[in-house]
Parts: sequence; structure tokens; C-alpha cells
Amino acid sequence: MQLNRALATVAMAAMLTTGAAFAQEHRDNNQYVKHDEWRKGARINHEDWDRGDKVDWHAHHLKTPPRGYEWRQVDGNYVLAAAATGIIAASIIAAGH
Repeated sequence: MQLNRALATVAMAAMLTTGAAFAQEHRDNNQYVKHDEWRKGARINHEDWDRGDKVDWHAHHLKTPPRGYEWRQVDGNYVLAAAATGIIAASIIAAGH
């Protein structure tokens, strides 16, 4: 019984550690990745939008987003898109450039 409990504890710790590493790997939005599919009028994937960080447009010297739109930083890019639909409203800007 104690051996089963110990094995279950080790297995749970391994899963949690692996999950944390996986989440961290996909949460680094500062490293630049070029996305040719992100252009004005296109739709950003929900997965990409959701893992993006909401950006304080004023602090980053970006233009004021229209009502219903917001800036997100995803893969080292600033993306302005409609929060409800994911339709991209502006060209993509590489963050930090």
C-alpha cells in the first residue's frame, strides 16, 4: 500500500513538472516568431490570441485601439485585433523594434 502511494506521488510530481515546463515553453511571448499569416483582415488563431499578453498600448507607444479591439503581444509581435472575432485590424509590429 505504501509503495503504491509512493509511486502515485512520484507519477503526480512528474506530470506536474512536465506540465509546468510545457506551459512555460509556450508562454514566452517575448521571443520573436515571424507569422506571415498575420496580416490586416486575417484572423488570428484563438490559441495564439489566448496565450498572448494584453498590452498597455499607451506605455508601448501604440495607436489607440478602436472600440472592441485590443493589442496583444504574441511571439514577440504586437497584434491589434477584435477581441470577439480575432480579425486583425493593423499590420503586425515586432515588439521591441
